[in-house]
Amino acid sequence: MKPSIVVVGSTNTDMVIKANHLPAPGETILGGDFFLNPGGKGANQAVAAQRLGGNVTFIAKTGDDVFGKQSLQLFKNEGINTHLMVVDPVNPSGVALITLDKKAENTIVVASGANATLSPADLKNASNEISVAAAIIMQLEIPLETVAWVADLAKSHNVPVILNPAPACELPAALFEKISIITPNEKEAEMLSGIAITDLVSATQAAHRIMARGVETVIITLGAKGAFICTSKIEELVSAPVVEAIDTTAAGDVFCGALAVALSENQSLQEATAFACHAAALSVTKLGAQASAPSREEVAAFQGLQHKGLAALEAV
Repeated sequence: MKPSIVVVGSTNTDMVIKANHLPAPGETILGGDFFLNPGGKGANQAVAAQRLGGNVTFIAKTGDDVFGKQSLQLFKNEGINTHLMVVDPVNPSGVALITLDKKAENTIVVASGANATLSPADLKNASNEISVAAAIIMQLEIPLETVAWVADLAKSHNVPVILNPAPACELPAALFEKISIITPNEKEAEMLSGIAITDLVSATQAAHRIMARGVETVIITLGAKGAFICTSKIEELVSAPVVEAIDTTAAGDVFCGALAVALSENQSLQEATAFACHAAALSVTKLGAQASAPSREEVAAFQGLQHKGLAALEAV
């Protein structure tokens, strides 16, 4: 069996309204379409990694309610290992209210519920799973104390930690040295570095400033432009394929799940990032968070089409 990719993070139910434009403060918009979808950054990343060929263990906390029970069943249906999931007897499951406009831009408000109570004590039975994992994926929709505890344990066993620093916030200085790969988008990279990203020069500067805080590898996701890799030996922009975006809600989560899977298969950092860019590009062509995560077969076929198209252009 493949080594496990352990995802520690949030699980939410997304309540999505699709409208022509995002409402301004005080504005009411009529005529939107409503969708109820499973989401949460941790859950999105777990589902993406599993569908792309990973052997995933997901650690999260739900409420003892219908949303939590539905989420748990969906993870089991995906083939995700859920034996370390925790149920909060007091707090409700997390929910997210999402508005999506016709340009595929969105606004999101999250009521964390049980996610905000996932503590190191809840992970007391997860130490062995974390210590032998192929990789750990985390985000910031759970308490920073828990993120730091997992990162510390993983570091002590030389298990790589991939952190998606979203929602953006200031991180403890000691945490950076325990992160193997950090995957901020442009705004998150600006918050972490203090440098606004407007081009590759500023992206490089921001990445170097983040690396100076102790992170080995910085991958700044740049949406349709692709992803910029920065290590002590590599500075490279990996382009994303051109697609027509419908919903960008979970693109960053799909990117992280795909990256972890490819790296666990010993692909190079550039190959893994290219794979992640293709998976994320496919995800934005579909509505929903977990619903948009592609299968391994879909990504392989998509990459094949891209290579054929590039070869045809080069032959002209």
